[in-house]
Amino acid sequence: MRVELPPEPVHFVNRDEERERAFRAVEEWQGRSRPLVLSLSGPGGLGKTELAFLIARTLSDRFPDGVFSVDLDDFRMGGELDPGEVLAQLLESLEVEPESLARQFKARCRQYWKKTAGGKLIVVVDNARYASEVVPLLPASGDSVVIVASHGPLYDLEDGAAVDLVLPPLEDPAAMELLELIVRDRRLAADPEAARTVVRLCHGLPAALHVAGRWVRTHRLRPLSRLIAELRATLDEKGVSGVEGIWDTTYRGLSSAAASLYRLLPDHPGSTFTCESATALLGRGPETCQDALEELDRAGLLELSVGQRTEDGRMRLRGPLHAHARRRAREHEAQGESDEAPARLLRWFVRQAQLADRFAAGRRLTVTDLFAPVPGAPDVPLEDPEAAEDREVRAERAEGAARWLNAERHALFACVRLAHARGMDAEAVALCEPVWTYALDHPHRSDVSEVFRLGVSSALRSGNVPWLVRMRCQLARPLWESGKLTDAERELDSAMSALGLLGHDDRDSKLRASAIEFRGMLNSARGDWNAAAADFARSRDVHLAIDNSYGVMLQTYRLGQASAELGDLEAATRLLSEAHAAAVAQDRERMSARTGFALGGVLRQLGRTAEARPLYEQSLAAARRRGSDFDQARILDAFAELAQAEGLSAEAGEHRAAAEAIRRRNGLA
Repeated sequence: MRVELPPEPVHFVNRDEERERAFRAVEEWQGRSRPLVLSLSGPGGLGKTELAFLIARTLSDRFPDGVFSVDLDDFRMGGELDPGEVLAQLLESLEVEPESLARQFKARCRQYWKKTAGGKLIVVVDNARYASEVVPLLPASGDSVVIVASHGPLYDLEDGAAVDLVLPPLEDPAAMELLELIVRDRRLAADPEAARTVVRLCHGLPAALHVAGRWVRTHRLRPLSRLIAELRATLDEKGVSGVEGIWDTTYRGLSSAAASLYRLLPDHPGSTFTCESATALLGRGPETCQDALEELDRAGLLELSVGQRTEDGRMRLRGPLHAHARRRAREHEAQGESDEAPARLLRWFVRQAQLADRFAAGRRLTVTDLFAPVPGAPDVPLEDPEAAEDREVRAERAEGAARWLNAERHALFACVRLAHARGMDAEAVALCEPVWTYALDHPHRSDVSEVFRLGVSSALRSGNVPWLVRMRCQLARPLWESGKLTDAERELDSAMSALGLLGHDDRDSKLRASAIEFRGMLNSARGDWNAAAADFARSRDVHLAIDNSYGVMLQTYRLGQASAELGDLEAATRLLSEAHAAAVAQDRERMSARTGFALGGVLRQLGRTAEARPLYEQSLAAARRRGSDFDQARILDAFAELAQAEGLSAEAGEHRAAAEAIRRRNGLA
């Protein structure tokens, strides 16, 4: 039996799941005249070729007619494959004399099929780019196996006859195991944190781990901590030795649009992106961007598998490819590539966040106007709840917008930083408004405080008084929530001192009432509920004067909370019932849930548990739809107390366990 495989690699770890799937597929395969195809895909440096050879070597005893391999890159001239020459090599491996090779390509295909009909052989095809390159190489036997390694998925292989095995990067434990096998150096155990940093620099890429391993072995006297900066610079500036050339070749074969998008993607804020945000970044319209993304996927320069697990089709540029794209962008800068792309994407994100904010929270006070659409970059397909007549449809649309804010939070935070750094103060302030809506569902986030500090800085730099009042108030809340009451008071004092500079139109009046409300919330955080109630009453008076029904409802809710804390449960019941009815009438899903929860708490204290239960149920369902772990945990705690008061100990225990599980998941248990 002829076996054309290189020697086994010295070090190979992990990939157990992929091997198991491959072996199971071979066991279960019942093809007749068509072989099974195992398709291994992923960017260069993940070890696809080594895995393909390992699978072939393991299966070789079961395929007595031979194990053959071809590297298609050996048969490319100017990027074009000569399939006839590939068949010639395979036929020679099948012991066809060179002078007996058919001259024409189609005749050579028939010759190959005749030689492989009824046989049991393995063919390993490396560096395939398209399914059309693989099809002529398939043996004419259902008892054979073809193992294909490609940078991107080969979608055109016939369904049912191919098993797709997309290789992810190595997880940190497996990457550490491989590094230890390569290096065999006591410094890894002596400085585990530095060793973990080396592993993280390699982004789970076996090829990069081999580069790092050689680097560590070469410098045996230096501590790992000293090597890290040098290794990071080497990987960032030069890439992964042996893999960089593969990526460069792939990049040079891209169309103009795909190459441009590849260079721009490192400037995308956040670790993942969507088709819509990529369209805004590229600036050439949806169809061109879709084609470019598909091209990058086929080339293995993009990870689409993230999108298969999320409803909004997220994509990602893996770490090493991210650095490679940035290197290619630096090369292209000398040719004058536009600097408009990041600014265009930033303005697009502002508009999307403003729309999502309004859809999720309803119309409320904001200090910036809605940004105009970005030409050539359609809005995210979020639907306006106000356009629907059905209450459930409105709630579903609002929840979809809230999920978008949650999914894009890291991109929004990064956009605020970018806007501030570029002096785009209107964009920075406008982005803080939707971040505020996100923060209400996800409090106690330190990065939220950072965002609002940048908002304050942009407002100061612009000299815009309404912006400054709004930003200082928004910064104050995360400060007092983290126990920094003095810092919060300082921000609110500055905001209150600027109220005299505001005008008297509706927006400025709402802003004045909002600042007074914030001072009331700070007094609440201090436990001074009498002062808080006075502030909420004063704020409500301002809203009543301008006939702002939402502001009146909100301050009635605040007054109800204050009355409950002051022990006046009858007043609290009256105020919270009024606020809850108003929130429902105004179709304010979030405020309906919050007022209902607060009212339920007062009713529970009054022993009216039967009335409190449906309010808790509605609030919990709303928190789950929004994905707010914080709200879910506190509602479950209250639900447990209600169930205990009703003598339902088992139900109370279930609610406590669910709340504890949420805290444990968030590292708060």
